[in-house]
Amino acid sequence: MAKDKDHKAHAADVRPPPDSGGMSTGVAVIGFLLCFLAGGAVMWGYDSHRMKTAGGITADSSSAGGAWADSDSPIPVTSKDPVWGSRSAPVTVVIFSDFQCPFCSRVEPTLDQVKKTYGPDKVRLVWKNQPLPFHDKAKPAAQAAQTVFTLKGSDAFWKFHDTAFQNQKDLSPESYEKWAVAAGVDANAYKTALASKKADAKIDEDQQLANKVGANGTPAFRINGVELSGAQPFEKFKEAIDKELGKAQAKIASGTPKDKIYVEMSKENFKAAPAKAEKEDDDEKEDTKTVWRVPVGNSPFQGKADAPVTIIEFSDFQCPYCKRVEPSLDKIKETYGDKVRIVWKHEPLPFHPRAKPAAALSIEARVQKGDKGFWEAHKRLFDSQPKLEDADLEKIAADMGLNVDKVKSAIKDEKYKKEIDADAELGEDVQASGTPHFFINGRRLVGAQPFEKFKTIIDEEVKKFDDAKGKVAAKDYYDSLMKTAKGAPEPEKKNAPPVPAGAPFKGGANAKVVIQEWSDFQCPFCSRVEPTIAEVMKTYGDKVKFVWRDKPLPMHPDAPLASEAAREALKQKGPDGFWKMHDKMFANQQKIKREDLEGYAKEIGLDMDKFKAALDSHVHKAVIDAEDKAGTDVGISGTPAFLINGYYISGAQPFPKFKKLIDRALNEAK
Repeated sequence: MAKDKDHKAHAADVRPPPDSGGMSTGVAVIGFLLCFLAGGAVMWGYDSHRMKTAGGITADSSSAGGAWADSDSPIPVTSKDPVWGSRSAPVTVVIFSDFQCPFCSRVEPTLDQVKKTYGPDKVRLVWKNQPLPFHDKAKPAAQAAQTVFTLKGSDAFWKFHDTAFQNQKDLSPESYEKWAVAAGVDANAYKTALASKKADAKIDEDQQLANKVGANGTPAFRINGVELSGAQPFEKFKEAIDKELGKAQAKIASGTPKDKIYVEMSKENFKAAPAKAEKEDDDEKEDTKTVWRVPVGNSPFQGKADAPVTIIEFSDFQCPYCKRVEPSLDKIKETYGDKVRIVWKHEPLPFHPRAKPAAALSIEARVQKGDKGFWEAHKRLFDSQPKLEDADLEKIAADMGLNVDKVKSAIKDEKYKKEIDADAELGEDVQASGTPHFFINGRRLVGAQPFEKFKTIIDEEVKKFDDAKGKVAAKDYYDSLMKTAKGAPEPEKKNAPPVPAGAPFKGGANAKVVIQEWSDFQCPFCSRVEPTIAEVMKTYGDKVKFVWRDKPLPMHPDAPLASEAAREALKQKGPDGFWKMHDKMFANQQKIKREDLEGYAKEIGLDMDKFKAALDSHVHKAVIDAEDKAGTDVGISGTPAFLINGYYISGAQPFPKFKKLIDRALNEAK
């Protein structure tokens, strides 16, 4: 969220990230916030492989000159830190990060774009460890990464770093050792160094620095000392970097040595930064005044329908911060009684796999036992959290006296998917991109906040109602507020280029809605969106035409040849051959070297002589370059990226995001 608002959406006092559990108050939680909403649930299009220099070697200043230290900076960096870029680069970006934080992973493609745009002579990236306490795998991962750095330097560190973020779901001691060896570290040396726990001192030092400079959440950045928090888009980095480049160049021109620029610039910027108390004032940072249009609809609620204050909560039964805010809500009910109505909206987050099954149970409980059944299930689900596996849900259903077979069927068949998706779509419309997320008579309050935060807004809304008595009937009051409330912003559009003749597609050849995807066979986010695309095709079939367009990113060395292989499959066997090769490569994304591609070609029955000749002579390169350029020309720089009759989606977004824009495009095409 902008101080990472979405990140804030997950904390109980200003909360930590959704998938973790710990940290309860104050500044520490603010840090976590950053690990949740970074970018407002936007998943940036680039993958997190590292950019290579022209010679194929990762730019690494630490390996090129022995020990050095910029210790006089208020945010000191030294040769003991993993570094990408030159020490004399005029802009230094210090990264406080956590290998388990999903928002740290999400910002990696943006950092790759920074590297690609500016290069190692203009920008230096420096890694600092900030494993958050509610991420149980974060510190062991940091210990492993720091050990790799100690043994083999920055180049090996960044290789380990890339692999860890690309395989964030597989964080484990066994994985760390495997990734360390893949980065070039001897297995026995790694085991010995890790067991010595020598990395702990550096991690502790990094965390002390992070806390000292207020980088209490992740990801957090200091650009020549200027704060930037959360998984922000490239434009935010570019704005800060360009400004610092201009200032740095002026200093160099006036005689400041290049290797002293960072110290001087960070001193000035740090000194000029606003006072912390002023910066961390949540009321200033968060807009609680705008009234958003959030209809109650048929959602379950507690309290009276004509209560003067309606609180709509977007929540997730697997989110620990949604559970943490329950005492605040209980106190609201106890304090205000019939003056407050609390409405539930489902927003199961994509990284909480048990959230949707739990939501299905709650809806089935409502079907069987009314609103009372829903709220009983609601309480039992939060009491059971984090135990929400099928057996746990079945026990809850049995203890409630529900028909367990119907509950099991509702979960298995996704019986209530439409209802859950509708709530999630509404959440997206009103930018409720994290949980818990509240609208108090339409006014936003983000995160597991204490009672006092709610009280301030509730008291103001009660007074407004009292002042309006006699003008609007109580039963119509909330609807009257919604009439003038702010609606969903218009979705972004781009000028969709024409589909090239012969482009690989599936769906209806003459469909009125055309979905163009710019993608990269080596990009993990392109792989991650594949199930969503499958759901799109299952839902819409011939109502849409889904077109593939190549955009192999420069930081993915195997992607161009993979694109050529798919194009040759298209040439030999048409769209069917293309999609078979496409599926093979995404199913085996870590294995798309030349020999792997030849193996897949054999499996799908291609003429191998023609296939090898096509790859040897790069006969499809011109087409792929043209596809890449077509995306760039309309402002697409990362993958995956989609145009739905011009409506733009960036990144591996969930199905409801696609559905909303496809339905809109279908209606417009009638």
